[in-house]
Amino acid sequence: MLSCSPLLVYTYVMTNEKNFHPRSLHNGQYEFDILIKKNPKLAPFVKKNAHGDLGVDFADANAVLALNQSLLGHHYEVTNWSIPKGHLCPPIPSRADYLHYIADLLAEGNNGEIPKGTKIKGLDIGTGTSCIYPILGNSIYGWKFVGTDIDSDALNHAKTIVNGNQALKKNIKTRFQKTADHIFKNIIKPDEKFDFTICNPPFYASLEEANSASDRKVKNLNANKQKKGLSQNLIKKNQPSNFGGQKAELWCPGGEVEFIKKMITESFEFKTQCTWFTTLVSNKEHLPEFYKLLKKINCTNIRTIEMHHGKKISHLLAWGF
Repeated sequence: MLSCSPLLVYTYVMTNEKNFHPRSLHNGQYEFDILIKKNPKLAPFVKKNAHGDLGVDFADANAVLALNQSLLGHHYEVTNWSIPKGHLCPPIPSRADYLHYIADLLAEGNNGEIPKGTKIKGLDIGTGTSCIYPILGNSIYGWKFVGTDIDSDALNHAKTIVNGNQALKKNIKTRFQKTADHIFKNIIKPDEKFDFTICNPPFYASLEEANSASDRKVKNLNANKQKKGLSQNLIKKNQPSNFGGQKAELWCPGGEVEFIKKMITESFEFKTQCTWFTTLVSNKEHLPEFYKLLKKINCTNIRTIEMHHGKKISHLLAWGF
């Protein structure tokens, strides 16, 4: 397990203003001709926009699924990847960015060199049906992973993906979290060590809140499209929306605030077994509350990493003891 320097508190790291991480394979335009050759099923979803550029409708779940399959096959040599209908289809470029920033954190305890290979072990909290973080982390850096979830059906699908890709089978394991009130307990074994944990927590506090957010996304995208002179709705009748998701993926009692506070509190119990604990934070206004709790449990090494993806800014909270 790598060491964690205790010197920096509340350090903010920023990317280029509009680009992904410098090591990302996704900076620049999608090469649709290459992606379609890798996955011909993508072809029907690729169309010219108002400016004559090729693109896909990111509100269409089938389009995003086909694009993801193409990206995973072309850039990461991952095949046999799918997700069940109604589950979240993760954006590959931003998910890969999270792993690149984890690599930067690990490099600090490794003389500035990014550690690669199976000696590095990560724990993905809420790996879901897509198992996307372990897949990308193993494909990019060769790291080993344990993926956890409270949904046994989601874990079974994740295992199907892993078992369908020979390169992933030996390096990604799954564990079922039997108790929804626990995050690390019953998962991290007494003699086990991890170099980092990773998490994309359920952001919303209720199904109604999640549905309201989904409706706003659709309305905003439709309004944007109409501004460009395209009057048709992005979400057509009988077209599956990409803004779906199941309960554990989208919401939990108390939303991300209570989930992350629980994660922070439990992390203290496992502070000698993990170098970095990390999670995405959807609302930056929640960060001060997390800082306060981290200081309360005597955590002195806290980072907030800003990830810029176009106009969207995501926050990655990391802490170590």
